[in-house]
Amino acid sequence: MHPDGMNPKLSDISLPSRLAAEGEGIGMEELALAARNHGLPLEALRHDVTPPGLHYLLTHYDIPHVDPGMWSLRVGGLVGTPLALTLDELKAMPSRTVRVTMECAGNGRAALVPRPVSQPWLVEAVGTAEWTGVPLRDVLERAKPGEDGVDVVFTGADHGIERGVEQDYRRGLPLAETRGEDVLLAYAMNGADLPPQHGFPLRLIVPGWYGMASVKWLCDLEVTGSAFTGFQNAVAYRVRHGEDEDGEPVSWMAPRALLIPPGFPDFLSRHRIVRPGTVELAGRAWSGRAPVSEVEVSADGGEHWWSATLAAETGHRWAWRRWTTTWEARPGQHELSVRAVDGSGNGQPARQAWNRRGFANNAVHRVRVTCLADQG
Repeated sequence: MHPDGMNPKLSDISLPSRLAAEGEGIGMEELALAARNHGLPLEALRHDVTPPGLHYLLTHYDIPHVDPGMWSLRVGGLVGTPLALTLDELKAMPSRTVRVTMECAGNGRAALVPRPVSQPWLVEAVGTAEWTGVPLRDVLERAKPGEDGVDVVFTGADHGIERGVEQDYRRGLPLAETRGEDVLLAYAMNGADLPPQHGFPLRLIVPGWYGMASVKWLCDLEVTGSAFTGFQNAVAYRVRHGEDEDGEPVSWMAPRALLIPPGFPDFLSRHRIVRPGTVELAGRAWSGRAPVSEVEVSADGGEHWWSATLAAETGHRWAWRRWTTTWEARPGQHELSVRAVDGSGNGQPARQAWNRRGFANNAVHRVRVTCLADQG
């Protein structure tokens, strides 16, 4: 509270961005975030399409209550024909369904040292869903953006405070990025209405980009004549190494492969236990800029690697691919590792390069395993 107890300011309430001190554990604020948000249980990587309740979830502020009968999508700014479209009007337009893997930009940040204090993701902030909606470009064509349009600014109904700034959640996307047929204004997830936590009644889906671009609870689109400089673009989602750097904007997902943890777990540590012999290994791999072209696996902490088998292409450009291989487990302690390379030659580092917010962390996935001695 403000020292005189009478006139508090936002800066008295909102926590600043900071790094954890040496030896500092996860704090109560981070635990509260982790309780509200959730990642994908890695055993659920077995599903080609993630059930909505298992798909990763990050909610910046509160989940808003939106009455679909009173809701409409406003489309304005530098357009020739401003629009206000109801949900029924959007559903009456030609629709498209796209399978999309979505990953949080902060996935993996909890393992960084020093740790950026924020949502403490391990590696589970991912999921794949089939989104149905109207291609964004079809709505924009109706609105007729002006030739001087630069960005489209998307505003959600969620409202809160971040680092002392009161705001609706808003993101800008270059107008050129809105023209792909798979960029959707989605009203359905896996064949059903969007769940409240996933953006009901309407959300944006930007395939290939980290999840921050896919604004939920969408209520307003504005075409602007300059690049959007609001908080979520210019301050929050940027890769910075120094506090005073402008940094680079977060956009496309980096390559990542995850392993379905083999065997069975210890309750508290999640350490994996297997028996000697042939162990089936499997997982998923994805990348935003180009399709995954190779997955490699190691059983000795990354000293030696072998190629896994990638599942055949299924025509879902924006979705993860399954990979499989086998491992001959012998009694002892082991570290399984997995890494992916995409068609543009982008890969995964052995150890993640650090940045102040822990964004675009795609270090090699490692799983510690104990192989028990044969009881026979």
